[in-house]
Amino acid sequence: MKIQTHISLKPYNTFGVNTMASKFIEVFSIEELSEILQKYDKIFVLGGGSNLLLTQDITIPVVKINLRGITIDKQDDDFVWITAQAGENWHQFVMYCISQGYGGVENLSLIPGNVGTTPVQNIGAYGVEIKDVLYSCRAMSVTDQHLRDFTAEECQFGYRESVFKKALKGQYVIVSVTFKLTKRNHVLRTSYGAIGQYLANKGIEQPTIQSISEAVIAIRQSKLPDPKELGNSGSFFKNPIIDIATFNRLKEKYTTMPQYSVSDSEVKVPAGWLIEACGLKGYRQGDAGVHKEQALVLVNYGKATGKEIFDLAKYVQQQVLDTFGIRLEMEVNVV
Repeated sequence: MKIQTHISLKPYNTFGVNTMASKFIEVFSIEELSEILQKYDKIFVLGGGSNLLLTQDITIPVVKINLRGITIDKQDDDFVWITAQAGENWHQFVMYCISQGYGGVENLSLIPGNVGTTPVQNIGAYGVEIKDVLYSCRAMSVTDQHLRDFTAEECQFGYRESVFKKALKGQYVIVSVTFKLTKRNHVLRTSYGAIGQYLANKGIEQPTIQSISEAVIAIRQSKLPDPKELGNSGSFFKNPIIDIATFNRLKEKYTTMPQYSVSDSEVKVPAGWLIEACGLKGYRQGDAGVHKEQALVLVNYGKATGKEIFDLAKYVQQQVLDTFGIRLEMEVNVV
């Protein structure tokens, strides 16, 4: 365990927002986490800081989850059950799985953050979500430090949602996640986004999990800024889901509006397209801005405060609401 006081959280959030933590505690084991939870009534749990917008100083103890390790629980000819501790870097875990020939997470390459936060958000990209590969996750109760294993069904996954963001918010700290991945007969998802076009341009007719991962990485790098170079938290807004009647009405006026089918009665509309259609791509308010290449991403050009970025987000929401009558929901956790 490592305890520090009065430190800046700027290195610990991908927006690079300079807020202060009164107490900063790094835990490296389940036992240390249990000790901290017994000692403090309230804590602020910090993972990779990649889906977070800090708008104020944190006065309660900030607990950084640094549990590490990857283990194979069991395997057969077709599948492997692999557990990663919560503090493992997500992209590095994906790269490890691909190097071992384990399929299922390749479309989730280059997503920032740590393994422990992936079920909370049900992270997803290019047609794959965590719910598609998660077997279970282990979490510690904040109140009595009891360890509980949650099945995928018990996680109650939705679009960028889980039970940990709703009914059990703040009640558990995830300490490890177990994934069920394929060892052969991989289900390759190449139809979403620009993956198929990338593979075609490379002359790849029989893609592998490796080539799909490379495609995803190349596409993300071409569209999304590197948080190490330009502060951001990836996609800031959820893609809104609207009923087909509303979409058809809007389509008459905005003929190029794209959509992805969700059900017989609903479609998903890309939030980035809506923001760009409002003329906000590249828009700035001081050092807070909408990224010039991907309107779904809000960025910190250097010295923006969390409140300034939050104010920009609210402005974007209002513009989309006024133009399309669609209310954008923030994907990033605002504190």
